Amino acid sequence: METGAVSTNDVVHLTAGGVSLVLDCRDDALPAVVHWGAALGPLDDAELVALASADVAPVAPNEADVPVRLAILSEPHRGWTGRPGLSGHRDGQDWSPAFVVEQLDVDPGRGHGGGPGTVTAHAVARTAGLALRLTVEVLASGLVRTRAAVTNTAAGAYTVDDLTLALPIPSRAREVLDFAGRWGKERTPQRRELVVGTHEREGRKGRTGADAATVLSVGTPGFGFARGEVWGVHTAWSGNHRHVAERLATGRQVVGGGELLLPGEVRLETGQTYEGPWVYAAYGDGLDDQARRFHRWLRSRPQHPTTPRPTTLNVWEAVYFDHDLARLTDLAERAARLGVERWVLDDGWFRHRRNDHAGLGDWYVDEDVWPEGLGPIVDRVRDLGMEFGLWFEPEMVNEDSDLARAHPEWILQADGRLPIRSRHQQVLNLAIPEAFAHVLERMTAIIGEYGIEYVKWDHNRDLVEAGHPGGAAAVHEQTLAAYRLMATLKERFPTLEIESCSSGGARVDLGVLEHTDRVWVSDDIDPLERQQMHRWTQQLLPPELLGSHVASGRNHTTGRVHDLAFRAGTAIVGHFGIEWDLAQATPAEEAALAEWIALYREWRELLHGGDLVRVDEVDDSRLVYGTVAPDRREALFFFASVGRSEVSGTGRITFRDLDPDTAYRVDPVVVGDGHGISAPAWWAGERVFRGSALERVGLQPPLVPADCVVPFRLTAV
Repeated sequence: METGAVSTNDVVHLTAGGVSLVLDCRDDALPAVVHWGAALGPLDDAELVALASADVAPVAPNEADVPVRLAILSEPHRGWTGRPGLSGHRDGQDWSPAFVVEQLDVDPGRGHGGGPGTVTAHAVARTAGLALRLTVEVLASGLVRTRAAVTNTAAGAYTVDDLTLALPIPSRAREVLDFAGRWGKERTPQRRELVVGTHEREGRKGRTGADAATVLSVGTPGFGFARGEVWGVHTAWSGNHRHVAERLATGRQVVGGGELLLPGEVRLETGQTYEGPWVYAAYGDGLDDQARRFHRWLRSRPQHPTTPRPTTLNVWEAVYFDHDLARLTDLAERAARLGVERWVLDDGWFRHRRNDHAGLGDWYVDEDVWPEGLGPIVDRVRDLGMEFGLWFEPEMVNEDSDLARAHPEWILQADGRLPIRSRHQQVLNLAIPEAFAHVLERMTAIIGEYGIEYVKWDHNRDLVEAGHPGGAAAVHEQTLAAYRLMATLKERFPTLEIESCSSGGARVDLGVLEHTDRVWVSDDIDPLERQQMHRWTQQLLPPELLGSHVASGRNHTTGRVHDLAFRAGTAIVGHFGIEWDLAQATPAEEAALAEWIALYREWRELLHGGDLVRVDEVDDSRLVYGTVAPDRREALFFFASVGRSEVSGTGRITFRDLDPDTAYRVDPVVVGDGHGISAPAWWAGERVFRGSALERVGLQPPLVPADCVVPFRLTAV
């Protein structure tokens, strides 16, 4: 594809994946969005200019005397009275820069039907002494992403307080959907009307947060999974961040995001640059359409996992800190017999770590617990044909540790005092070169000595009062240092895989996914809770990136008791694994678990490569969801009972997004003793139905108890 600079007197049309983005780049002004939404088809230059001109609204009474021009980096000097794109100053001056575009690069996708591509505007604000690079890209999936970089070109320091990018949305979008949550209950959906004012979601935890907005969407009222236009944003950053939806009294509406900077955190000396994170914008006709754009882009990346996602056993809920070679060897042998492919040793293997009060930072194998090192368990796991994984929490430190005693100055703190403890620990300042080098050396030594194939990377506390020596705020540099540590380890060990765990699902974002290969959805693996968490985490991430494990019979977090079929049937839609003391399993449970593992290994190519489908249901006691192959020749759907309805029969279930003219054989999948399922009559027949009938008419579901999952495999005949 050709790349070239074009005149700034231009209207640019980029389109891909059923989405069009039209940018007005005329008159040396920063790019303004004329249209972001459904694909428009081919448009010639004259049509594009006419469309941009038609976007200019008449001046209303008592407003600015010229029409407001709303760029992606919104500017007060253009008459915008909402949140400005850039907030900053030079000792109280230059707080309202007026940018003029000097060069516009378009690559390529310009005009006459467009195509995926990138627009980069290079602008200057001469009076303010600033330069700006604003990049807008349409990806092949139809995602739009944008980021900005600000450079101080004048004498004297320039403080950046905020850099927020935003895209306009039409006035018919009036309902907000984003996510709340807490530890053990991440990605809880919440809806509200978009009213005049600002709906702002701030993350001030120094990590993404269990309560992160994740994807903030605004759509036509009543939008669901299958239909209803939605426009959403995601800030790809693992530190402090914000998502915003704003409606002004003028009727103009935007959604946007960016990094949330603490006071004085970015202070640019002459020639220095601050570049904000990517802000991803996803349009969809329904939430499934929006989610698939994220999934398709993630799957297209060169670093996306391409090998089948191995069945994983993590020992945490089986042994906690009680590391005993004989017990762990037995657990490995049981896992291998069932078909497990990756075995992970969790917290407790390093010095002084008999509980969570001590030892963090002392990344040496504990000689008292492992007198021969980790070699015996590593060798046994590998002899059994499994990969070996290991837990680290590199960014944290216990005050009761050799590291903290030797280098108390390496602990993040404000005003010369330690922050309050959380999880009995503090945060190690990785922006200090010596601290970074120490952690890198220790991790390199352990990973290299034992040939570790997988690291579970934990991050178990918020960054409260996170400061450098001297007290300056440190979250921005700490986040970059964490990324740099992950990237350096990947360079040294190219086949190493990293899981992003952060008290469970508190670091789930596209920034950390540039360096990691899956996320731990939640520390709570109660399958009833995970039904919701999997459902909504998939608004951003495809299932192959979601750590999804079979819990113990009595859940360690909630105390609920569930049978194996519900636990495994829930976990199979994700990167499947086990977090259970297999020594407690009965022979019947072992046999059933082996069957679930075999099903996962048979189905994972489809589960991890198909299109997400979540059926809109009116009865909250049930969920229907699945995956349809790109060629529509096969599909997997799951009928989950997650409560008790006020009626005995909840009606037919439907299977969406199949080929309407293709006939499918529908095979229920029941593992084990049937779990109290009462089958409908059609199960005994030929079970062949047209795709159109499965979507529009549907099938009677079985009668099932609460907390039950029934898979259905659909195959074209």
